[in-house]
Amino acid sequence: MFKILIKNAKIINEGKIFESDLLIKNDIIFKICKNIKADHDCKVIDAKGKILIPGVIDDQVHFREPGLTHKATINSESKAAIAGGITSYIEMPNTIPQTTTLLELNNKFKIAERNSHANYSFMFGGTNENIEEIKNIDSKKVAGLKLFLGSSTGNMLVDEESVLKNIFLNTDLLISVHSEDENIINENINKYKSKYGPNIPFELHPIIRSEKACLKSTKRIIKLAKETGARLHVFHLSTESESLLFENNIPLKDKKITSEVCVHHLWFSDEDYKEKQSYIKWNPAIKTKQDRHALWKALNNDRIDVVASDHAPHTIEEKSNSYLECPSGGPLVQHALVSMIEHHLNNKITLEKIVTKMCHNPADLFQISNRGFIREGYYADLVLIDLEKPWTVNKKNILYKCNWSPFEGVEFNSSISKTFVNGKLVYDEGIFDKKLHGKELTFNR
Repeated sequence: MFKILIKNAKIINEGKIFESDLLIKNDIIFKICKNIKADHDCKVIDAKGKILIPGVIDDQVHFREPGLTHKATINSESKAAIAGGITSYIEMPNTIPQTTTLLELNNKFKIAERNSHANYSFMFGGTNENIEEIKNIDSKKVAGLKLFLGSSTGNMLVDEESVLKNIFLNTDLLISVHSEDENIINENINKYKSKYGPNIPFELHPIIRSEKACLKSTKRIIKLAKETGARLHVFHLSTESESLLFENNIPLKDKKITSEVCVHHLWFSDEDYKEKQSYIKWNPAIKTKQDRHALWKALNNDRIDVVASDHAPHTIEEKSNSYLECPSGGPLVQHALVSMIEHHLNNKITLEKIVTKMCHNPADLFQISNRGFIREGYYADLVLIDLEKPWTVNKKNILYKCNWSPFEGVEFNSSISKTFVNGKLVYDEGIFDKKLHGKELTFNR
């Protein structure tokens, strides 16, 4: 039996902060209480002065495998994830081939089984043609469905109303959507293309992929969800107007329509395009300071349920192209948690709320078995954090295969000290376990 005893940790879990010891046996949390005595065969870690939280569950990442491995791989990005305190992830379907058939879904599971440092599952992509594949999905095998209502990396646009309604009526899975109106976006592109040609300024990105485009699409898809009774989760909100469409006076377990915000929409604003240019070009676009302020308000008052990364790496060469040729997205899993803790240190959010939005709620929302909480009998996915160990992001400590970050030059005042995946110490002060300990996520459905 493999045992690790964590002593004197300040545990943050289920809205409480308390000091305790925690005993791991094999892959589970065996005991949580004060003054646990160490056996002779037990590895002891003194966590005095550090906080211990459940491993983060990132429900929206693009790890680019198969087919786009010049940008990233499941191995490289899951390694960056565990260094950032993310112990489980749900990966998106816009790879090559796209994850829109059961054959390609199973292929991804095989790749992850061989290569993932963190626990994993995948979204199944909806298209205008694959309703029969969707009907044959084993709901206990896949995290959920992903629909692109606005085009992004990979051509997976689902834009036919009848198709959307058919999908919503024929699945019990959670349906996650990228919500932007394609017609509005195309009108705006044509308008500014006629003025600037291919050299549209990056500062116009939030004008092209506008608030109007986001709001129209999100209103439309919420209406459809209410009509059909489907479970809807709206990814990466970017506007104040969208945030007001969601309820905040009912528990997560009673919500059928939920939402999330990504770390970049909470950190940057449209004022940063002048300096950052393509490196903060995401879809949906980063909007105004007022939108950012409203997203914070919605996150703290529980209109927004989840914080995710939307980790979406591209090479520096790809990001160096002109506006129309430059892909949207950026790498974030290594820095998502520390960026949120930085906001805590700046009094924008409590540690308890961070844990709720990044650990508990993704587990509950996707009905993930025995993860996302520090509970006896649950998998020992844990993160030990030092709130008083500053470091600065630079090329030497970036772990993404693309080797850049929108946070380069930023000093974070907290550090991920240790990460445990399924009871194994996989990341320890910059040192990685060479063995892979990630497991396929399972679901209580």
